[in-house]
Amino acid sequence: MEAGLLLLLGGYLLGAVPFGLLIGWARGVDIRRLGSGNIGATNVLRAVGKAEAAGTLLLDGLKGAAPVLLARTFALGDGWAAAAGLAAFLGHCYPVFLRFRGGKGVATALGVVLAALPAVGLAALAVWLLTALCFRYSSLAALAAAASLPLLTAVREGRGPFLALTLALAAFIVARHHANIRRLWRGEEQKIGQRASPAA
Repeated sequence: MEAGLLLLLGGYLLGAVPFGLLIGWARGVDIRRLGSGNIGATNVLRAVGKAEAAGTLLLDGLKGAAPVLLARTFALGDGWAAAAGLAAFLGHCYPVFLRFRGGKGVATALGVVLAALPAVGLAALAVWLLTALCFRYSSLAALAAAASLPLLTAVREGRGPFLALTLALAAFIVARHHANIRRLWRGEEQKIGQRASPAA
């Protein structure tokens, strides 16, 4: 029990590390003042560059995967693994270090699912890539991948902690994309590769 609670706390704190913001600062850029103002890889791509965006994507994914893998390593069970992954995701979305104003959690969620259910994670990644290639909207690709997570999990795993986890991840990701959904509806959403303008 104590090990599980420590893992939840550690997962949240690891998830709360704003790697995109730190990478932007290293390049002399505050990405919160450009583009969407988001601290995730898509805004880093627009505001800084491809290499920095790739680093952000990797680190944000790893901080989601690490608590799940630790739960597996110490044989804490699927329930604790799912809870630890969700804690890391919530840490990214609501980081204590940034007054609870974080990212949208897509890369971190993907890291969580790849560690917990590799086949589901790879399938969701394929959904993201296909949607992004067809429509060139990162937000639309994220929404499609998020929607696929509980469906893929239900098909592969049935009920259980990981189905609850993917339902929660999908719901949070959709909710945190509410502004993107409005922009997509109005035809005002930026496409992948467009340079960032000052954030509203």
